[in-house]
Amino acid sequence: MTAIDDLPLTNLGVALDADGIATVTLNRADKRNALNAVTVEELIALFSAIPRAGVRAVVLRAAGDHFCAGLDLVEHLNADRTPAEFMQLCLRWHEAFNKMEYSGVPIIAALKGAVVGGGLELASAVHIRVADASTYFALPEGQRGLFTGGGATIRVADLVGKARMIDMMLTGRIYKGAEAVSVGLCQYLVEDSEARAMEIARAVAANTPLANFAVCSAISHMQNMSALDAAYAESMVAGIVNTQTEARGRLAAFADKTGARVRPD
Repeated sequence: MTAIDDLPLTNLGVALDADGIATVTLNRADKRNALNAVTVEELIALFSAIPRAGVRAVVLRAAGDHFCAGLDLVEHLNADRTPAEFMQLCLRWHEAFNKMEYSGVPIIAALKGAVVGGGLELASAVHIRVADASTYFALPEGQRGLFTGGGATIRVADLVGKARMIDMMLTGRIYKGAEAVSVGLCQYLVEDSEARAMEIARAVAANTPLANFAVCSAISHMQNMSALDAAYAESMVAGIVNTQTEARGRLAAFADKTGARVRPD
């Protein structure tokens, strides 16, 4: 039994296969998978457990036709939160998304339909985003009298740039298709996002766990450092990862030409 088997999840589904790939499902299809407070707490619990559960990669998918419509605005309206209460809720969103981005376990999101507001903040916390033709991205907070609270000013601005994010918030601009790929909102545009996300997960799960941990944790940490500190940290991480025992067989296969080569086709 893994650490994730005992988690009391209601708004998330999770299944771990024999290859160590966890499929995590947003399970509020009737709400377009909007994120309420309970779902955020479940994300924190789940992604706190995943790195210790032998998981080698995660596919994040959604039930229904939409990935995530963002903050559950009905809950927010009915809760009538004070500024302090909403600030505390935002901090829990940050906790959840930081657990994902810095987990050291590759997370691949299979996107479809709405990836809007907080749903885009959620998607921006994963490592690889795979969209299908139905996928569209938006930050409509400005038009609703709201401001982002789940890290968009950090992660979405990093993906698309400050100017594009401001445009999205002020005007409600929607990105989809090839344009979404070109501005950096997703890395892949495919017919079946779930099938491709699983293919990618199986490929990255074949990497050494330590290399994956470095790619899916250290890079984000280094982006928060000065260039001088990041260069030092990169050297330290490279020293650990590049001398690991698991890498020696792969390096030997490269040297004797029995391993896979990097080719464009």
